[in-house]
Formats: sequence, structure tokens, C-alpha cells
Amino acid sequence: MRTQFITLAVLGLFVLSACKQAAPSEETTQTEAPDYAAFDAKVAIITAFYKAHEAENLETLTNLLADTLQWSPPQYNGNQWLGKDDLLAALKNYHENFDDIRFTPGVSTPDATEGGYWSGSVFPEATATTTSNNIRVYGTWNATHTPTGKPVGVKFYSIISVNDEGKIAAASDYFDVHGLAVQVAEE
Repeated sequence: MRTQFITLAVLGLFVLSACKQAAPSEETTQTEAPDYAAFDAKVAIITAFYKAHEAENLETLTNLLADTLQWSPPQYNGNQWLGKDDLLAALKNYHENFDDIRFTPGVSTPDATEGGYWSGSVFPEATATTTSNNIRVYGTWNATHTPTGKPVGVKFYSIISVNDEGKIAAASDYFDVHGLAVQVAEE
């Protein structure tokens, strides 16, 4: 009986110790700290780009774009990526057809306007990151349609990457192109 009790006790201790979770090691508890300076530097480049668009300054816009820029326009085009010249042509078109172009960063919520520049993520876990490789931009563009004098506005979202040279290397823009056309349509 005593042998059975000792055997059961040892077996119980073995089972309990096997079920006990190992204490997290220093390696598993440390995560890479976000590089806030890199994020801020990229946001400054994007902000400068939007300010140059507001000022209708094609030279500055050109200088802020990588020559190898990949651009996905807001309207559906079969998911074809376009280049630097295509984006500059689109911006020039806006400059020719709109005055008082202005960007207001931020996401409107029922209680406030939240920040307009975001990066990194914790979800989904498989691709969670603390790096600012892609900046998500939220905001509103407003302007006055030059031919009609009508005020227009569109909610805006873009995913932008900035290369090591400090130039915009890729941008995927989203806004309601049809909604903009409806706003400027003749009555």
C-alpha cells in the first residue's frame, strides 16, 4: 500500500509539474519597441506632399515622389498599378479644376476627430508589427470646383510607403470618385 501511495504521489507530482507552464523567458517577453521617430519622419513627408498639393506646387510634388512610384488610383481600374507620371497628371487635373484645395487629417467619430496617420498593428497576430513601413492616412479633402463654384468634399483613405531616400514610393488611394462627380454636376 505504501508503495502504491508513493507511486501515485510521484506520478501526481510529475503530472502537476508537466502541466505547470514554464515561466516566460526574457526573449519571449520582449517585443521590439515602435520607432516613433521613423513614423514621425514619414508622416512629415506625407504632410509636405499634401501641403504641396494644396498649394498646387507640381515641382515640390514631383520632388517628393520616387521615380519608381507605384500608384493605385481611387477609381477601380482592374487593380492596375500606375506610375509617377500618372499620379502627377491626376494631380495637375485637380489643380486645373479645383481651387482652395485643402486636406484635414483625421477620422470623424460621433464624439471627436481622431488622428489621421496610423501605422503598425497588433491584429492579425500572424502579421502584427511595430514598424511604420506603411502609413495609413485618413482625412477629408475639400475644394471649390472652379467651373461651377461649388464646394466639394470627399472622405479619404490612403496607404502610403516612404522609401529610405525620404520619397513616397507607393500609394493606394481610396475615395468616392463618383460622389465627387455628382457634387460638381450641373443642375
